[in-house]
Amino acid sequence: MNTIDAIKTRISTRQFTDQPITDEAVHTILEAGMSGPTAVNARPWSFIVIRDKATLDKLANSGGRPCTPLMSATMAILVCGDAERFFKFVPDFWVVDASIAAQNMILAAHEMGVGSVWLGCWPAADRMQAFGEALALPEGVIPHSLIAFGYPQEPSTKQKLLYEEDRVHFEQW
Repeated sequence: MNTIDAIKTRISTRQFTDQPITDEAVHTILEAGMSGPTAVNARPWSFIVIRDKATLDKLANSGGRPCTPLMSATMAILVCGDAERFFKFVPDFWVVDASIAAQNMILAAHEMGVGSVWLGCWPAADRMQAFGEALALPEGVIPHSLIAFGYPQEPSTKQKLLYEEDRVHFEQW
């Protein structure tokens, strides 16, 4: 699948089969996340791979209704910011860096036929605290994006036509 097709056909998957994701696929997903650009190449993220069903269920319960896809996911990845690696002149760039990593992982998974859904975390303080406590995050490691992964019950390759001409301006507003 080429990049444009991956972008146009990716959908949020909320119901997964119980087919496990191979270690090789997990590595590829993580490598894609780590391949995105970061401010001054700070690479201020860390990743927690969660496969344990009890932990996935705990995260689903602590994250509220939007996190119910974790109940059928075979894996999740929590993208975190590591404050020790933030760009010291503009530390908030970590949020963009983590977002790029999350998007790259979602697209890589889609290309391999693995579905995903971004469940959100930062800046929702209640989820950040719940996920941090559930996964024993050390001080200075900040939860950013929780992504559920698994093979979709109903795969889709339908292209989305989301381009909106009225949202585009050239040279000035």
